[in-house]
Amino acid sequence: MDEVTGAQLVAEALKSQNVEYMFGIVGVPIIEVAMAAQAAGIKYVGMRNEQAACYAASAIGYLTGRPVIVIGGSSDRNQETTGAFQEFPQVEACRLYSKFSARPSSLEMIPAVVEKAVRSSIYGPLCSADSREITQAVRLLRAAQRPLIIIGKGAAYARAEKEVRELVEVTGIPFLPTPMGKGILPDDHPNCVAAARSRALLQADVIVLLGARLNWILHFGFPPRFSPHVKIIQVDLCAEELSNNVRAASALLGDIGAVVRQLLETVRSWRFPSDSQWWLTLKEKMTANAQISKSLALRSTLPMNYYTAFHHISELLPKDCIIVSEGANTMDIGRTMLLNYLPRHRLDAGTFGTMGVGPGFAIAAAVLEQTQKSAQRVVCIEGDSAFGFSGMEVETMCRYKLPIIIIVINNNGIYSGVDPKTWKEMEKMGDMTTIAPPVTLLPEARYEQVMSAFGGRGYLVRTVEELRSALQESLNNTQMPSLLNVLIDPASDRKQQVLHTHTHTALHYSSISWNIINNLDKTLLSCIFSF
Repeated sequence: MDEVTGAQLVAEALKSQNVEYMFGIVGVPIIEVAMAAQAAGIKYVGMRNEQAACYAASAIGYLTGRPVIVIGGSSDRNQETTGAFQEFPQVEACRLYSKFSARPSSLEMIPAVVEKAVRSSIYGPLCSADSREITQAVRLLRAAQRPLIIIGKGAAYARAEKEVRELVEVTGIPFLPTPMGKGILPDDHPNCVAAARSRALLQADVIVLLGARLNWILHFGFPPRFSPHVKIIQVDLCAEELSNNVRAASALLGDIGAVVRQLLETVRSWRFPSDSQWWLTLKEKMTANAQISKSLALRSTLPMNYYTAFHHISELLPKDCIIVSEGANTMDIGRTMLLNYLPRHRLDAGTFGTMGVGPGFAIAAAVLEQTQKSAQRVVCIEGDSAFGFSGMEVETMCRYKLPIIIIVINNNGIYSGVDPKTWKEMEKMGDMTTIAPPVTLLPEARYEQVMSAFGGRGYLVRTVEELRSALQESLNNTQMPSLLNVLIDPASDRKQQVLHTHTHTALHYSSISWNIINNLDKTLLSCIFSF
């Protein structure tokens, strides 16, 4: 009888925990683990970069509701302190960033360690909130003049879309999704006030947080972006998240679906009036913002701006597609222009704003789609800088014939770049390491040729007509990946946001702008930092 290897034990232990997918890069001694995983019936996807592999695993974990298990190689125990190959305190280093970190002490311990890793990463049984807190929450809602529901990623992870939709439609309260909360209810739902986000946050007097954190994405819940007198009703599964930054007027600890059902039992007889001043105020702002975005989107000048590109992309994308997005302005503007209609159909850089996640996320979504045969398209929209972090994963897409559509919004830089003519003028001035603004990248880089090099379809896009044609061709092609390299105006930026506070009006910009000014016989480089 053949001896069972450690790699086989790892693979069988993972399979017994219902692990279906493995993403990684092999090398001694991980090659054997990957081969054993395949033999055990686990799908192995070989990536080009370890960080992209972990991004893919985290995305498929989010989409399937399963934890991420990281397996790494190490030196033999009997070689510790000798300077062995890859000798490093992995367990200690990982403990800070994981719920469970261990090194099996023997082959016999492998199944138990794997089981505990999975068990430690999954929350316990679904629970309801304290009935007294439910009563307090309903009391606050009934008394609210300007209520708002914020739907976070936690609601998506909890699969609570049915309950959340019922809460919104029974109460008639306006709602605002966080980036990963988009699609729990469709972005075109009549109660969605994302187009008046700033006004909704600033003027709401009672806010229901459904699985959303008051972190930097929601401005910490602090003035001047929120009212100093706002009352927070917070629903979360994690006790440590309750009352972070702003003390909750009602803290509802429990599963989001279960807690929302509790709220519905008590609040069902009440409805916020649709003809209230609050609704009038929000609709007025939504209309004004929509007109500004529309005027930017319908400009016919070349190169295109962000809004023009996104407007035409949004017109062609299927409503059931999975949108993956990363970048600075690309991701921020894309959140407002590219609508989501289904839960867990948007994947982006999230709380940490990590760049490089896009291709890994897209590969995970496409592998899952391939298994489920859902026929849903995966569209990965990247800033040109963001694409550079994990761009080699296009080879992975081609190798596994994953029909992912990558759209690179190419403005020649990080936040903004320069045009080819200005770049050539700068090159004449001397050493580019001391002259080129740090935010600039090579103008009109041919990213589509990276995809073509591996057998996919690459398109260089300069006009609206080319964009629509290339995107439609890519949507029709279900056999291989495509990459659209969309050249836009290097100076294109997001529309200015005017924030009204109690004491002043200020213009807020999210980007650092570099102005390249041609002044007769010389080029003057001026760096303008606007916050």
